[in-house]
Amino acid sequence: MFPIVEFVTVFGTFFALIGLGLAIPFSIAVSGLLYLFFFDGLTAFKALGLISWGGMDSFTLTAAPLFIFMADILQKSGLGLRIYDGMAKLVVKVPGGLLQTNIVSCALFGGASGSSVATAVAIGGVALPELERRKYEPKISAGSIAAGGTLGILLPPSIPMIIYGSVTETSVAQLFMGGVVPGLLLAAMFMGYIAMRARMDRSLAPEEAGPKNFAEILLAIGNVLPFLGLMGGILLVMYLGLMTPTEAAAAGVILASIVAKIWGNLTWATFSAALSSTVRTSANLLFIIFAAMILSYAIGRAGIGEALTEYIVSLGLSKWQLFGVLLVVYVLMGCFLESMSLILITVPLIFPVLMAYGVDPIWFGIMLMIIIELGQITPPLGINLFVIKSIWHGSLGQVVRGTVPFYSVFLLLIVVLTLIPGLVTWLPGLM
Repeated sequence: MFPIVEFVTVFGTFFALIGLGLAIPFSIAVSGLLYLFFFDGLTAFKALGLISWGGMDSFTLTAAPLFIFMADILQKSGLGLRIYDGMAKLVVKVPGGLLQTNIVSCALFGGASGSSVATAVAIGGVALPELERRKYEPKISAGSIAAGGTLGILLPPSIPMIIYGSVTETSVAQLFMGGVVPGLLLAAMFMGYIAMRARMDRSLAPEEAGPKNFAEILLAIGNVLPFLGLMGGILLVMYLGLMTPTEAAAAGVILASIVAKIWGNLTWATFSAALSSTVRTSANLLFIIFAAMILSYAIGRAGIGEALTEYIVSLGLSKWQLFGVLLVVYVLMGCFLESMSLILITVPLIFPVLMAYGVDPIWFGIMLMIIIELGQITPPLGINLFVIKSIWHGSLGQVVRGTVPFYSVFLLLIVVLTLIPGLVTWLPGLM
């Protein structure tokens, strides 16, 4: 029998606290603590020390703050501007002009930052004023950045993938490789959609002149090549098994510092700013993880996970019916919760169900990233929509209208990966 009282107590409290405006990490922790107190009293709190140590003492999780530090070094040193300038010269003749540059730049920078928000801020802050100056249509300009920013959690290295791998004990390196083909495919589909719209409506994107000579082409390649070398090298050592993701992240910090010093504007001040930003971001992330560990312990004490698995299996749903239900649930929850919280709250609960259905954890991990991406651009609280609004003088309505057409691209990719799961599992299978 499904434990309705326990389920409502835990998750009803959580959503009530969210509705009252309490910060997400506190809402998660308080929900778990209240359940433990009401059903087991103060004795249940004796395990909190062991939970905090066991949950946070993780070599895999160490990769997250290191990749965040690498991204902050690249961003604070101004390399985001150089990447955008270089890509603007190289893809400007493709239908859509600088709109195509937005997608490619988001894909490149997203691969370094591992964060949708960081990608949208870094590229949007550079691109949106330039697009406005050149008379690009405002809605599709904002939409291309909001949608392109989501590539930050699909292309490796991805912070949410590290969290998913840590929670499910799935190989993070294989998750990274599993995201490469779908990430590149999604970027190509975004570019294809923009090219089609630009051909149908010439007013969306003005004609761009492109590079004036071969020297400008070489300069553009020089702006992008160091960054591609950095990211390609990190992926290669993980693919060959020469380094774990954590070791590759540490090497990435060192190499990013060298690249930023030579090609960027890395000074002691910018390095200190990057370090401070990393500490704040990492502290917030690790606090969410700690809070989620408390909630997971409460769920375990209540027996909700095992009961939910037995209940769903007893319904006789097919694997694809189950996936359809999860798709709807995750998109709805993604409107209100950011990616890390969503993974930490839900995955420990549903992962045993997925294993009972024989779902590949690598395939589901990548599909989960895509579904979370869709939630991040879904009104009313899709976080990327508000990020773009915060760095742009246009209205939130314009951002939403410009982003909605990209939904169909996400849904098409989900269908393709469902029909051809090998697009996800091929690269990890070769490792």
